[in-house]
Formats: sequence, C-alpha cells, structure tokens
Amino acid sequence: MIAPSLSAVTLATCGTTLFVAALFAGSLLMPGRVELGANRSDGSRIAYRLNGLSLFVLTTLAALCTELAGWQLGRLFELFWSLLIAANIFAFTLSAVLVWTGSATTKPSLRGFFYGALRDPALLGVDLKLFSYRPSLIGLIVVAIGCVTYQFETLGDVTLAMALWFVMVAVYLFNYFQFEHGMLHTWDIVEERFGWMLIWGDYVLVPFFYSLPGLLLAQSGADVPAALAILCGAVYVFGFWLFRGANQQKHAFRRDPSVRIWGRRARTIENRLLVSGFWGIGRKLNYTGELCIYIAWTALAGWSSPAAWLLPLWLASLLVHRAARDDRRCRAKYGAVWDEYCRAARFRMVPFLY
Repeated sequence: MIAPSLSAVTLATCGTTLFVAALFAGSLLMPGRVELGANRSDGSRIAYRLNGLSLFVLTTLAALCTELAGWQLGRLFELFWSLLIAANIFAFTLSAVLVWTGSATTKPSLRGFFYGALRDPALLGVDLKLFSYRPSLIGLIVVAIGCVTYQFETLGDVTLAMALWFVMVAVYLFNYFQFEHGMLHTWDIVEERFGWMLIWGDYVLVPFFYSLPGLLLAQSGADVPAALAILCGAVYVFGFWLFRGANQQKHAFRRDPSVRIWGRRARTIENRLLVSGFWGIGRKLNYTGELCIYIAWTALAGWSSPAAWLLPLWLASLLVHRAARDDRRCRAKYGAVWDEYCRAARFRMVPFLY
C-alpha cells in the first residue's frame, strides 16, 4: 500500500465522486420495476426504482473487462489509504450537506449531524438512503476484485483462501441486490434518519472494513488448509441459510399474512407479529446468520493476521447492541403485544444463550 500524498488523495476523491455520480445516474436512468415501500406513520408510501441488481452486474462486468484489458485493478489495493481518506471526505461532506438542508424542519446540531435531520432525503426522485447501499456494496465488490487481481499480479496465482473469500463476498452481494425489494421494509429504510451514522457506514465501513480479510490475503499471499476451507464454507452456508431464510420469511409474511412457513400456515400474534419459522425461535436470528457469514470469510484470513478479526468482533458488538435497541423500539411500538411475542420467541440471537 502506498502512503497517501495530497495528489493521490485528490485523485482518489475525484474518482470516488465520479463513481458515486455514475451509480446515481444509473439509478436515475436505468429501467427497473417500481415498488412501494412500507406504510409511514402519515399513511404515505414512497415509490422506489429497483435497478440495483443491473447496476451491480454491469459494474462487476466493467471491472473484470478493465482488468482483462490490462488496466490493473490491483492498483486499487496500492491506493487503499488514499481511497479510504477520500471516502471519509465524501461521507462527512454529505452528512454536513444533509444536516444543513434539513435545517428548515430541525435546528442543525451535532445530534442531527450524527443521526440525521431528514428521514427520507431524495435527489431528483432518488431516495438517498436506499441509493447509498449501491456505492457501498458495489464499491465492496470492486475492492474485492482489486484484492484478487493484486494477488494474481504479484504472485502469478490466486490462493484457495482468496478464491473462496471472493466467492463468499460475491454471492452475498449478488443476493442482496436480488433481494433489494426486501430492504424497503427494514428499520433503516422505514424509520432511521439519514445522518453520519448511516452515511459513514455505507461509504466507509462496508467497502473498506468488510474487505479487510481480502486486503490481508492480498498482501500476505497466505492460504488455508483444505479442512479449514471446508469448515468455513459450511459456516458460511449455514449463516446464509439463517440470514436470508429469516428475512425471506418476514418479507413473505408482510406480503401475505396467510403464507405457509415450513409447511404450515404462518402463526401470528394479533395478525401483527410473526411467530412461525425462525421468528418463533428467536427475535433476531437474521443477525446471527449475518454474523456467521462474516466469521466464515474472516477465518480464511485469520491465519495471516489477527487484525482480520476486527471486523466480526466489531460487528458482533454492533449487532448485539442493535438487537437490544430494536427490542426497546418494538416494545414502545407494540406494547403488550411485544411482551407476548417475547414470551413466544424467548431468545434474541442465540437460543438458550442470548
């Protein structure tokens, strides 16, 4: 990795801005089905154009074609620190702009900067909160391709650990965009305001910290024994099944309360809260599945450096805190119905432990 210079940071900032602008233009102009989001407290529903999968596939193909054409994407690895600084500049700037533009409804404050002054900011009809997942996750696949190509360019080969890590990341990201419509009903989209907390997570945390195992593998060239690779693959598949299965069940229930889950008609509490399938076992098993995914792809690089474990350790604390936060919000929203649900689904994330 090359130490950042002013010229390198300037170039990286321009490149980052152009990357986000290109994805915004694609979000605005590319075809995609339009779907209404969840009902808001005032009864309104926002219309979203769901073309993220097309943008993801096109960007991935463009990155691969760039590498095949001889424009070495491994240079992204060398410019990591400059790109990280550029992403922070972009995130802090966008957060400041949004808290300033939201000053008509809320007084600008540090809290407003951190949590957001606006819940659903939009530009030219594009919801910025949903859009920001696109440069976030598409940026992650570009960085991942850069890690793979850097290892190939420097070693002349790609290790089993790197290949498996890349496949795990690519499948996870492809599935996200395949299931993009499910995001319209998540807490982040429906209730959270759009401030530094979410913006920094989108533009800095995900593309640069989620790729930490790949960056370490690219730098070290380390590999893993076949037995560990199989174990990591098994943990990943289990986590993916739990994470996506839980989210799919909830989404299916929202669309059709009479849906069948695990062969039986969905059970509910007052037709409001699902207590079938994964949601009858734990209240946040989707978080547990997601954490298993991160542990699986981190373990592939955990042999090369303990720094690889910073990601799952941080995310474990984040998801545990978030699960507790979600519990408080749901109790305030549903009242006694939530207490009844907690008696039915006694565990948050880990049965018999938490």
